[in-house]
Amino acid sequence: MGCDKNRVDSEKLLSIIKARGCEISNEIEEVNVLVINTCSFLNEARKEAIETVLDCAVYKSGNLEKIVVTGCLPQKFIGETFGALTEADLFLGTNDYGSFFEALEKSYLNGRVNFVGCGNNGGCCTERVLTTPQHYAYLKIADGCNNRCTYCLIPKIRGKYVSFPIEQLLKEAEGLGDVSELILVAQDITRYGTDLYGQKKLKEILQKLTTLVNINSVRLLYCYPDMIDSGLIEEIKSNPKIIKYIDIPLQHSENRILKLMNRPAGREEYLALIKKLRDSIPDIAIRSTFISGFPTETEEDHEGLCSFLREAQLDNCGFFAYSREPDTPANKLKGQVPYSIKRVRVKQLYEIQRNISAEKLKKHIGQTLRVLCDGIDYDKNCFVGRAYFQAPDIDGKVYFNAYDAVQGEYYDILIEKSDSYDLYGRTEDYDL
Repeated sequence: MGCDKNRVDSEKLLSIIKARGCEISNEIEEVNVLVINTCSFLNEARKEAIETVLDCAVYKSGNLEKIVVTGCLPQKFIGETFGALTEADLFLGTNDYGSFFEALEKSYLNGRVNFVGCGNNGGCCTERVLTTPQHYAYLKIADGCNNRCTYCLIPKIRGKYVSFPIEQLLKEAEGLGDVSELILVAQDITRYGTDLYGQKKLKEILQKLTTLVNINSVRLLYCYPDMIDSGLIEEIKSNPKIIKYIDIPLQHSENRILKLMNRPAGREEYLALIKKLRDSIPDIAIRSTFISGFPTETEEDHEGLCSFLREAQLDNCGFFAYSREPDTPANKLKGQVPYSIKRVRVKQLYEIQRNISAEKLKKHIGQTLRVLCDGIDYDKNCFVGRAYFQAPDIDGKVYFNAYDAVQGEYYDILIEKSDSYDLYGRTEDYDL
């Protein structure tokens, strides 16, 4: 459950389980041990995780013997969950995956077990069982965070920023097999190496990853705005294997709100960075995320964010209503915005971005785009893929007709139609 960084943890745990000779199944009614890897970033995520455990407990009337809850929820909230969530038999934290079987055996011997903080870190594991389609994969290059944004629980859950060694990451990437698209993730990939090597090493790891023959291209997610320097921009521009796409979580545009969030830059710096990126790489796709309804956010602040979106003309955006999280500085701020207002503001932001996206996509009608085939959409009765400006799961798609297309291969698609988020087309040899 949760983010793509959590997905990588799950894939490493699956490799540990598979190496022990266990059979892995997606069919819950068949399994003896069910592992639920949880997210706890927001209250809604915690609620979903708990509801999933409760829903799955019914399978204990069949083959299911143990429910194992791992990841962020027990790591941060084990005190609240162990006593209350009695349906779960074993709890493991974010650094306990390497001791999965030791903990599981204790559970079979002694009943319910809290193993959070008692295990060894499975993060050094370079083997993975991919849960994505085989042609793309995520590579988590670091864990934790040092940024201390006032709304965020991640440092309290994952701890300080920890970069994984370059040699380990290269071995892990090589072990993924032929990958059309490798997606780099961390809470902040631009900080990579500062803790381990004493300096930023994202440019170096990009250069080394793109020399691997099994890696066709690399996409960058979660780049902290003040850490994007000229060297990184030049690497994105000049390295043919790096997709001309960057995800920069900006979170807001108004200086007063950004200061309350403990973000290091402001509106003018953000606009200058966007201009610098586009001046250097004219076709670069820029994605971002924003929080609406942060404490004390006024209607004027909201209108400022709306005007920023219109000026910045970003390619893709995600918007989230501020979630009041325990054990964060923002939780104590006065001037909390009512949920009904946050909901309206998020809706307005999405509408603005929808119009921006629609206008941008219209420009591709009549063009031929290189599209990575992700498979078949059986509801639409056509193939589906992505252009370079579309990351999996979070951005739009390209739906296309072709006589044949293979998942993981690239195709030249003539774009014939667009809507607010997606494009529609065909291979040029396809006879309508």
